[in-house]
Amino acid sequence: MSNSYGESFKITIFGQSHADAIGVVIEGIPAGVTLDTALIAQTMTRRAPGNAPYATARKEPDFPEIVSGVVNGVTCGAPLCAIIYNKDTKSKDYDALHTVPRPSHADFAAYVKYNGQYDHRGGGQFSGRMTAPLVFAGAVAMQLLREKGVTVGAHIAQIGAVKDDPFDPVSIDTTTLNALKNKPFCTLNDEAGANMQAAIAAAKSDGDSLGGVIECAALGLPVGVGDPMFSGIENEIARCVFAVPAVKGIEFGSGFAGATLRGSENNDPFSLKDGAIRTETNNHGGCLGGLSSGMPIVFRAAFKPTPSIAKPQHSVDLVTNEATILTIPGRHDPCVVPRAVPCIEAACAIALINLL
Repeated sequence: MSNSYGESFKITIFGQSHADAIGVVIEGIPAGVTLDTALIAQTMTRRAPGNAPYATARKEPDFPEIVSGVVNGVTCGAPLCAIIYNKDTKSKDYDALHTVPRPSHADFAAYVKYNGQYDHRGGGQFSGRMTAPLVFAGAVAMQLLREKGVTVGAHIAQIGAVKDDPFDPVSIDTTTLNALKNKPFCTLNDEAGANMQAAIAAAKSDGDSLGGVIECAALGLPVGVGDPMFSGIENEIARCVFAVPAVKGIEFGSGFAGATLRGSENNDPFSLKDGAIRTETNNHGGCLGGLSSGMPIVFRAAFKPTPSIAKPQHSVDLVTNEATILTIPGRHDPCVVPRAVPCIEAACAIALINLL
């Protein structure tokens, strides 16, 4: 089923953007784990809407209510089910959009696939709202990873034309990754972050939007995690990352830039460091043949600009089959990238704990 992922750590996400609730069922959590509620709350807050001028004005507390799988805060071995109730929906804003698809949204394809019966309110099951239960599952996965000595973290690498400093792919440290999670705008370079926020504000004032790039890293993985062919570590991470709406591309290590290099430039020489075999560079992004190499896992995810913008756009009425001009109402992020950072971390964490 398309709403499920994983075997050892299996998640199933349910609900729609304007349904009464959204949520997730998680199977495979060992019994006896005391859930880190502080980690869950921090992770959920970083994704939650309505907390910054560059985010949608929709206000949702996103407090997950755990209804099974936990007794007195400790997992009992049964599937864990968490529900997040939708509080601040304004479904009437979407009435006119039922038969007039928004450019670059799933509206048209969903209308055809589901014979006009899909839930168009707020994007339904295709909405970025569905990343809230994903982030909850990711917070649980990150706790389990932490117990195995693995840390996942990310930063905003680019918004529009403004770029942050990149990770040093050889010497990323857990202190840096954890510190990013405490920053209101998670860039490594605060000046770049301020310029990004100014670019978002400018696009918003013009009735427009921006896209960007998130760079994510995972530290502490042992060598050999993953499998060749269809279950490679890149495959599994990419599968989870593409569950985040608006993601249009992913690259590991030197990625597409590596395609312009010679082998002698892109290859990562092996060497001994403190008695361990490591590579002097990390153009492979910690992944070789679908397996972890012991170096930091490093990848970048590209996000398209938010499609729901205030500018009038061309569309077609699906009932009358006539061209029309669409002006999109409602509350939308002028740039989804800042709130998507914990989503990418969650996707990575879920993929890794499933492999481990």
